[in-house]
Amino acid sequence: MQNNRLRLLSAITCTALALVLTPRADAQSYKVEADKPDFDDLKSPEFGGGNNKKFKPKEWLEIEASFKVQMSPEPPSKTAERVLVKWYVAVEHPDKKGAYLLLTKDITYVNVELNEELFTSVYLSPASVKRITGSDRAGKNSVYLVGYEILINGEKVAQETSKSKPGWWNKASDKISRSETVPLLDKSETPFAHMWWDRYAEILKERR
Repeated sequence: MQNNRLRLLSAITCTALALVLTPRADAQSYKVEADKPDFDDLKSPEFGGGNNKKFKPKEWLEIEASFKVQMSPEPPSKTAERVLVKWYVAVEHPDKKGAYLLLTKDITYVNVELNEELFTSVYLSPASVKRITGSDRAGKNSVYLVGYEILINGEKVAQETSKSKPGWWNKASDKISRSETVPLLDKSETPFAHMWWDRYAEILKERR
């Protein structure tokens, strides 16, 4: 009887270990190719129709980067359900020469197509550009550093930076201080929301 109990206990233990050590059939791994961020000044777009009003288009600062997601095994949908991009932008401090403000923005993208080059972007409005530079122009000249991280299911799968080493945004610095005074905007929060649609990954819109 004692031997039977020992054999049963051993069988149960082996089964439990096999369940723990055997990978789940639906376990997936991700590989993400990410390029260095680029930035440019874009004038406010003008749309025809209705009663056109006169105004002088001002310049927005656009910061964007391309990325490509691969998944193994590849699901039938050929998409990744959620991709989180965390942006970090250091700009000149408007009130302290030689110091910088660190602006941040988290953007969640949905139904991200696999094996396809897509873009993620953030923006500074003309008002924010003026807040930083005191001018309606030269927004990109006020940028010191730009970096971003890509996370899937809470795991960081890629990161890039315009210069320096990735991760500079996590290091303490007496020259860089976090700020929400100047907001970073995602594409859906700008006049460019419906422009170049298929170039960019689709942004998850928060319900209010």
